[in-house]
Amino acid sequence: MASNYKNLFTPIKIRGVDFKNRIILAPPSPNLASPDGLVTHQFVDWFRMFARGGASILYVGNSSIDITECKDEECQLDLSRDVSVLPMSWYAEMAQEFDCHASLEVNHNGKDTTFEAVGHLPFSSSAIPGDSERMRAMRENREPRIPIEMDQAKIDETVLKYAMACRRMQQAGMDVALLHGGHGNLISQFTSPHYNKRTDKYGGSVENRARFAIEVVEKTRELCGENFVIDYRISADEVIEDGMHFDETLKLMEILNKHGVDMFNISAGLHSEGMMAYMSYWLQGYTQKRGFNVHWTEQIKEHFQGDVRLTAVGSLVDIDYCEEILGKGWVDFVAMCRPLMADPDAPKKAAQNRREDIRPCLRCNACAMRLGGPKVINCAINPLSGLTSYLRDGEVPTAKEKKRVAVIGAGVAGLTAASALVERGHDVTVYEKSDAVGGQIIPAAAPPVKEDMRAYLKWLQHDAEKLVKSGKIKLLLNTEATPDSIAVQGYDALIIAVGGEPIIPRVPGIDSPKVYWAADAETKYKDKIGKKVLVVGAGDVGMEAALDFADGGHDVRVIDIAPFGMSFSSIPQLLTERGIKAEWNTGLVAVTDKGAIIKSPEGKEEEFEFDNILLSIGLRPRSKLADSLRHSAPETEVFIVGDAKKIGGNVSAAVNGAFQAAIHI
Repeated sequence: MASNYKNLFTPIKIRGVDFKNRIILAPPSPNLASPDGLVTHQFVDWFRMFARGGASILYVGNSSIDITECKDEECQLDLSRDVSVLPMSWYAEMAQEFDCHASLEVNHNGKDTTFEAVGHLPFSSSAIPGDSERMRAMRENREPRIPIEMDQAKIDETVLKYAMACRRMQQAGMDVALLHGGHGNLISQFTSPHYNKRTDKYGGSVENRARFAIEVVEKTRELCGENFVIDYRISADEVIEDGMHFDETLKLMEILNKHGVDMFNISAGLHSEGMMAYMSYWLQGYTQKRGFNVHWTEQIKEHFQGDVRLTAVGSLVDIDYCEEILGKGWVDFVAMCRPLMADPDAPKKAAQNRREDIRPCLRCNACAMRLGGPKVINCAINPLSGLTSYLRDGEVPTAKEKKRVAVIGAGVAGLTAASALVERGHDVTVYEKSDAVGGQIIPAAAPPVKEDMRAYLKWLQHDAEKLVKSGKIKLLLNTEATPDSIAVQGYDALIIAVGGEPIIPRVPGIDSPKVYWAADAETKYKDKIGKKVLVVGAGDVGMEAALDFADGGHDVRVIDIAPFGMSFSSIPQLLTERGIKAEWNTGLVAVTDKGAIIKSPEGKEEEFEFDNILLSIGLRPRSKLADSLRHSAPETEVFIVGDAKKIGGNVSAAVNGAFQAAIHI
């Protein structure tokens, strides 16, 4: 039966190049190139999952036109040498196996390359350091290093480097390139008034600031010919006050369209300016609107009266929404990075009308945070993404010996393990002491802003239901596993996924009925929470509860004994907008009949009125329970996973650890 997603799977030809559908892998940086910048077989294996899954174009993020002068990743592709062509052909020809177009995001990051990375000052349109360099200088107690303003000879050399990078891609078998003209990289350091302070022919008017980009596009077309597609990534609005705004972006796009750009990839914001204040416009968190940048593509299409090809990118996590905006003519392609990492097979599942089977992205940014490690990128909820060379075709190998395996706990770790064990061919029984599957994902999905987590919980429950209905697992709800009840069954192996338990501070009055664990307050006792609320603990759970109750009309205060905190979500900003800020270095001394005694950063203790105190200090592993079960099966076949082993802070450790344990049974 044909797909219901007619727009997603309508082919399109550009310059004679046939694209089988409208789904693009937006450019990730996997940290899998060799240290000297070449494609590796591990690199090819990682991208194979997206080609096999049905995407039409694969982009690789931040591929450098010359890592000797623009380098900001440990293992970043280098396109400056002819020796790169052969390894790139491995990547290109792998994609061709699946009727997919391998490509790269071609980039020079200009001012943001560090001196330490290349051994010399960076180059830019103007001799002005960016905020990332100012931050480094502040940390290192030195003056900021000033970039070298590119003279005409350097401009000409760099234009040629861009074009030669694309030419080498073409020689390797690629027929499309994505020039990175957004987010404050070198091309946009010329096009944006925030960076470009030149007074020569490359500065001033939009037309002059566009000159460098025009030269890059025209030289690329000259070297690559007419049957090569030039895509161009652009920030619709840089948002920063003196940056490129939408009215000028439209003018720039008109100019570039006339000079040979075939399609535009529409993002927004900047990488590092304003102390990362504009990063969320191109890398959204879970509290931000889905399809974040689509409103720009809608307006661009209207301005050009439809006569321009556009790709939307940014939180396109819903396949139905992608179909809708394609049908409305607001875009020509939809680009997804994190959603395809969460489920590379999403295109295939959509084509087969299996929307409910698509594993939804959490927008948790666990993938992005690994790059700063630096570590090889993977996904919090797709454990196969971290094992693409070990499990090359995305298939879990059948076990040599079928075993009877018990999984204790039906949270995210237990369900992940159970699913992998089934794929291995084992006989699996899952024990869950509550009446529902999901574990900590249930309270995690409770805050209204956690739309993505609710979608994931629904998927987990759907996946578990399929396994139960097919008879592949036995699920025993309302059944508490004990050492004796497990041992008597004679299981061959055991996975212990009993999770964690809330940390309760040892202060007077903590057993008062006015005290709740924050997650329970949101899921079980919301109607019992009074007007004035104290949240103790400013981690994600506490901040989300604070936002939930603040939006419900409660008077909320948040304290944390830690000296400071950092969050990659926008919850703190949302709380600030409501007049609530976490009070750091501030502790709970006691719970009283009146409310609570709080110790200030200066050491002063004072009693305040609160109707309820919500605890979100964190979890500790249920180590005693886990240890009691260790000897209920052959000890070498017993694995403790998830929060029962170590509190990971997000689902990534639970999912990936549980999967890795299961595939070795």
